[in-house]
Amino acid sequence: MIEFAWPFAFAALPLPLLVRWLSRPTPTTESALLVPDANAFAVSEVRATAAQRPRWREAFLWLGWATLIVALARPQVTGEPVLLPTTGRDLMLAVDISGSMSTEDLTLGRSRADRLTVVKTVVREFVQRRRGDRVGLVLFGSRAYLQSPLTFDLNTVETLLREAPVGIAGGKTAIGDAIGLAVKRLRHRPSEGRVLVLLTDGANNAGAVSPRRAAQLAAVTGIRIHTVGVGREPARQLADGGGRTISPSSGLDEATLADVARITGGDTFRAADTEGLRAVYRRIDELEPVAQDAEPYRPVSELHYFPLTAAALLLLAATISTLPTSVFRGSATRTTNATLHAHTGTVAR
Repeated sequence: MIEFAWPFAFAALPLPLLVRWLSRPTPTTESALLVPDANAFAVSEVRATAAQRPRWREAFLWLGWATLIVALARPQVTGEPVLLPTTGRDLMLAVDISGSMSTEDLTLGRSRADRLTVVKTVVREFVQRRRGDRVGLVLFGSRAYLQSPLTFDLNTVETLLREAPVGIAGGKTAIGDAIGLAVKRLRHRPSEGRVLVLLTDGANNAGAVSPRRAAQLAAVTGIRIHTVGVGREPARQLADGGGRTISPSSGLDEATLADVARITGGDTFRAADTEGLRAVYRRIDELEPVAQDAEPYRPVSELHYFPLTAAALLLLAATISTLPTSVFRGSATRTTNATLHAHTGTVAR
């Protein structure tokens, strides 16, 4: 069945009549000029020309306008309901994209890579395994932003994460605000199967809400939070005359991440390399699904391009019909003369 997404567009259908009525000439009371002979003014020829004007030109304009309004109303065809399989899990991913995520202390393949590049690769693999789940994405730095609401369209979630550059949300880390934003999006979902996976390489140093306070709000609403800390472990570097210990992840607040997971009934993980991060997400991938009824979805097909094409053709025909016939006659005469000239030249030779 054809439906219109914007049926109010049909209110513009009589607009040309309104314009014609408003632009009609006003009657004049000026005195007329009396002349003995009106042939000099060729009034009869003008009237004859107007009388001979084809009516189909105006019909083209009206039909073109009508089909244009139909296209503007966005005709649609709604298909039969399709049941989407779902495991009942509503999974929100919160990923740190602050400036420290550009640290190149991990490897991808045989090459050194920054933390965010490795996270994007591993999380993309994780998302692909969540077919049937609703997945959302929160990106955070100095502020937290909802990049994607909960959706079955996992390809879009992957694309939005892949295109996120380091530092676009600010150089600091607002872990509490990220948790609060995720809780806001998850709290209206069914109470079973609401999960937040939060990944960071730092400590909360921005935002209006502390991570522990945000975790308490999540616990009240029944949201389980798994926290993931990423970054290399401390290592001892040898130098002349001795050695020193360097810690690329010195800014990681593991205690706070552990408290957030404990308060909400989740788990906390530490990933020091790429394979460790993959193992973390495989562990999270083992969460037991909560069965839910399949949700019906009715696909919608847009049809506006059909009347839009018809309107363009009709208006083009109306424009062509306004051209004087002398244009076509002149073109035909020039073509005929050129043909005769070519033929005459051939005979002469």
